[in-house]
Amino acid sequence: MSGPLPLSDPVGQLYAQLGEETLAAIVRGFYARVAEHPLLRPMYPEQDLAPAEERLLLFLRGRFGGPPDYVEQRGHPRLRMRHAPFPIDRAARDAWMACMDHALDGVELELQVQQTLRAFLDQVATFLINRR
Repeated sequence: MSGPLPLSDPVGQLYAQLGEETLAAIVRGFYARVAEHPLLRPMYPEQDLAPAEERLLLFLRGRFGGPPDYVEQRGHPRLRMRHAPFPIDRAARDAWMACMDHALDGVELELQVQQTLRAFLDQVATFLINRR
C-alpha cells in the first residue's frame, strides 16, 4: 500500500470513477454509523469525529488515485502502526465493515466499482486485526 501504483491497479483508479463528492459521501456515511456504534465509537478519542473523517477521506483519496494529500501531510500511512493502540479483533473488524457496507449502500455505484471497493476495504479491515 505504498509507492506509485501501476496503471492496471483497479484500486488506484477508483478516485476517477467515484469522484470527490461520492467518496466524501461514503466517508461521511461511514462515520455517521461509527458515531452510534457501541464497539467502534470508544476507539475514536476525539469528541468530534471530524478529524478522523478527514484522515480517512485523505487516505482513501490518495490510495484510490486522487491527490496525495494524506502522504504529504502525514507521511506513509503505516496503517498497522497507527491502529496498534486500538483493540481490533474479529468483532471490531466486522463492525467496521458493517458500517462501511452501510455507507457504500448509501451511494449509487457501478457494480464493478462497488466490488472493487468492498474487496479492498475488506482486505484492509482484516489486515488491521491485532487481537484474538
